[in-house]
Amino acid sequence: MNFFQGLSRPMRLAGVVLLVIAAGAAIVGIVTAVSGGGPSNTAQPSSSAAPPPSGPGGSAAPPTASSAAPPTTTTAGPPPATSQPASPPGASATQPAPPNGGVPVGQAEAKWVPVRVYNNSTIKGLAARAADDLRAGGWNVAEVSNYPYGIIPTTTAYYTPGTDEETAARAIAAAYNMQAAPRFEGIQNASPGVIVIVTNDYQGLHAKGS
Repeated sequence: MNFFQGLSRPMRLAGVVLLVIAAGAAIVGIVTAVSGGGPSNTAQPSSSAAPPPSGPGGSAAPPTASSAAPPTTTTAGPPPATSQPASPPGASATQPAPPNGGVPVGQAEAKWVPVRVYNNSTIKGLAARAADDLRAGGWNVAEVSNYPYGIIPTTTAYYTPGTDEETAARAIAAAYNMQAAPRFEGIQNASPGVIVIVTNDYQGLHAKGS
């Protein structure tokens, strides 16, 4: 008689059930081992974002054209105003300087000033000859006459000080070898202009040093 035969019927029934359970558990274990079952070891995604892929040399790869920020456009303002006005079309960049230190020809000598020529000599027609010399030099001879009110010691161009008459008188004196002096009392109220009183020593244009 074996072990099971020595047991009572209920006990034999319980033993059979235990054997069946054990056999089933063994079958489940074998199947699980063969199929690779068990706790899932699938990696869960990390909560932090993955770093961007690296380019050559380990540096971060440049962003694609679709992800790059659009370029900023800058509107150019108006050009700065120049301190100098623009030259008219065809004008030369440099203008030649006028003669006489920037003064137009004739203005430095004030040749527009009237010149009155008077003869105070014993030479007939001397005032007319002097007037012709002055006109030839571009001077504005306004009157030719005699001066019988005293004797003038030398040919002189008289002027009113501080006026254009002074400029003209000094230019005439230098060109025609005569003196230049302010108006004296006898001619202070005479008509405006340079008063040239010629005497016997008048020699004419550019006579000085000849």
